[in-house]
Amino acid sequence: MSTAAVSLRGIGMSFGAHRVLDGVDLDIAAGEVLALLGANGAGKSTLIKVLSGVHPGHDGTIRIEGTEQRMDSPLRARRAGIATVHQRVHDGVVPGLTVAENLAFDDLAHPARRGPSAVLLRRREVLAAARTAVEVLGLDWSDAVLRRDVAELGISDAQLLVLARALVHRPRLLVLDEPTSALSAAEADRLFAVVRGQRAAGLAVLYVSHRLGEVDALADRAVVLRDGRVTSDTRAPFRWDVVLPAMLGERAAVHPVGPDGIGPPPREPLPAGDVAVRLRGVRLLPRSPALDLDLHAGQVTGVVGLLGAGKSELAHGLFGSASWAGGTAELDGRPFAPRSPAAAVRAGVHLVPEDRAGQALLPGWSIARTLSLPFLRELSRGGVVDRATEADRARTAVDRFGVVTRSESTDVGELSGGNQQKVVVGRWLVPGVRVLLLDEPFRGVDLGARRDIGGHARDAARAGAAVVVLSADVDEVLEVADRVLVLVDGAVTLDAPVSAVPRDAVVAAFSATSPGGTPA
Repeated sequence: MSTAAVSLRGIGMSFGAHRVLDGVDLDIAAGEVLALLGANGAGKSTLIKVLSGVHPGHDGTIRIEGTEQRMDSPLRARRAGIATVHQRVHDGVVPGLTVAENLAFDDLAHPARRGPSAVLLRRREVLAAARTAVEVLGLDWSDAVLRRDVAELGISDAQLLVLARALVHRPRLLVLDEPTSALSAAEADRLFAVVRGQRAAGLAVLYVSHRLGEVDALADRAVVLRDGRVTSDTRAPFRWDVVLPAMLGERAAVHPVGPDGIGPPPREPLPAGDVAVRLRGVRLLPRSPALDLDLHAGQVTGVVGLLGAGKSELAHGLFGSASWAGGTAELDGRPFAPRSPAAAVRAGVHLVPEDRAGQALLPGWSIARTLSLPFLRELSRGGVVDRATEADRARTAVDRFGVVTRSESTDVGELSGGNQQKVVVGRWLVPGVRVLLLDEPFRGVDLGARRDIGGHARDAARAGAAVVVLSADVDEVLEVADRVLVLVDGAVTLDAPVSAVPRDAVVAAFSATSPGGTPA
């Protein structure tokens, strides 16, 4: 193993009286992939922001190849050789600029490039710089794609863009925060190949993920943070029966199930109740076949599909935030065609969207205001929001979902990604919900939070809701659902009770041919 590329000693960070990091010592070697593990609120996000120059007011020292560095800004961190790809992908792109301009953004923003005389030079060079960046990942993006507004990219392509831009500068340390959370299996495999190639070239990689299967496949070492302290530091091959208690503070049963090796706790399947949602002739995608589907009250239906399969289109069509290419829907036996999300909410249809940063959170808003946003009419008296009632409801949600925070008035942007997800889920999982749509609800959350959210979803089903969990992860769905559907190109290739179908059959349905004739 090469000498340490990055050394941390005594790293501490507090927010008011809350100690988030407490004396973290860590060495990351050149040519090493180090996995950083921890439950939500363990301090992972804060440690990443310390390394990235976002939180300069920390205790302790950071050394890059033996030289002490003060990361007092993201620019200083980047110049020191630390490149970070954050979990919130859209924070790393600038809407209004082209894909090429975003790829070449660091060069365009360089002080030496300033001044009107450099404008034409920039325009001549930007496409060439962008092509160099995409070649790092082997992305087959045409010039037409590079000239598009970056806002037109999907979340997975945006993540690949940010990664390519980070690697083109040949950093000493690459920090990847939940890098596969929005990628398809093929895109994740491509990312793994890039990480392995960079490791072989001597790059140090700090890899943050809740997917333990990825850690098994990629990492040389795994370090666990708990309550801001390092509680475990172990080399591959990893013993999860030892690592998980260090992360969760409890014994976790380990079974050979799922990519992370963690099996679901025993549970009784919920029987299907009355049909809550009936779809007839619905075309989720422009060229997909017509779909007939019934969703039952009192049951959790899991919908599994890769990117572009139609999962999000199904959810947003029911929520009134998108239109299908054709077909009709009924809710409790009556025609249902909401013209807006507000109309869907009034009917009891709630959606936790896939992209929480772009579709569920508002910058600068507190936890309490974020939770109350869709229900302001219920909380208002004479057109004025009753702040005391709003705060009471928020405290209840924080306690119920185990959100790690100082108070309900904390800016939701200060929370870790997993705790933000708990807030978003908690906003919609309220008494009286008739149809609960959870689109990638476990993205960026640890095992404990995943089971908590799954437990709350099943409680909602027991209370009579039709709950739909949509995910690209087979094991996440099998852990929480009573019935599993596989979508391929907008068509259902498998529909079966979870108790009656083996995992291999679910995976095989991904490669089935849709009724429209397109192989997955």
